[in-house]
Amino acid sequence: MATYIIGDLQGCFDPLQQLLEKINYQPKQDELWFVGDIVNRGPQSLECLRFVKSLGERGQMVLGNHDFHLLAASSGLEKYRSKSDTLEDIFNAPDHDELIDWLRQQPLMVRHPTQPIAMVHAGIPPQWTVDQAAIHANEVQQIMRSDDWREFITQHLFGSKTKVWHDALTGWERLRYIVNAFARMRYCNAQGELDFDLKGAPDKHTHAEHQAWFLHTNRRNKDHEIFFGHWSTLGAMDAYQVHATDTGCLWGGQLTAFCLETRVRHTLNCEQMSKPKKSKVAKKSL
Repeated sequence: MATYIIGDLQGCFDPLQQLLEKINYQPKQDELWFVGDIVNRGPQSLECLRFVKSLGERGQMVLGNHDFHLLAASSGLEKYRSKSDTLEDIFNAPDHDELIDWLRQQPLMVRHPTQPIAMVHAGIPPQWTVDQAAIHANEVQQIMRSDDWREFITQHLFGSKTKVWHDALTGWERLRYIVNAFARMRYCNAQGELDFDLKGAPDKHTHAEHQAWFLHTNRRNKDHEIFFGHWSTLGAMDAYQVHATDTGCLWGGQLTAFCLETRVRHTLNCEQMSKPKKSKVAKKSL
């Protein structure tokens, strides 16, 4: 048996199948873990969603920002729709309702049952231990599995107003911060104040208060290996007790499958399917 952690698909279904063939994936024995952003921007979002759902107990995924975007759009929230979205096939699919009902129940964090390993989409704020992160992730999972999930998605989730964490946060603001941290975070300060403006890879030669979330010396989750995606400009990285798996398949980079048992990164070179937006270069520290 092998467990493969796979980077952001974003609708790139054919490359996924090619990579699975390359690693000799055995459906009855192996497990596939997906770091989120299963859908959007690529041409086969519906196929990706159906495939991950079909894995059942032999698959795991966490929700990424594009997955939340799909849930919002399917619930009627038009404000954040983009010309670059590739979600129409899902909206028109006969199994649309079934797919959305399954997707909204997926977690924000997955932990390995026997090893100190956790998987998230974007990261874990430095002020949280992994145990605390699991508790906070479960808070969101509870609302997403309740009858109030559409209200949360369409009326309270979107926006960057709640950037600072404190234990006294309550209600929708608390849940919004938790989702922003797990699904959108790249840079923050030592107290977990989020900076959404910077998206480029960290600059190795400068220092500032806001750093890549995994670089803070006070980070309380270093006792686990953390696998994440979301950050294609960061590329492949295995350091600081974290593993970056979004290697930019959508943009003509690679699709990554990291095998937990062998500690080997398997990659597939991908054809460019979309043009990336220009990112601000992050003048922050390594």
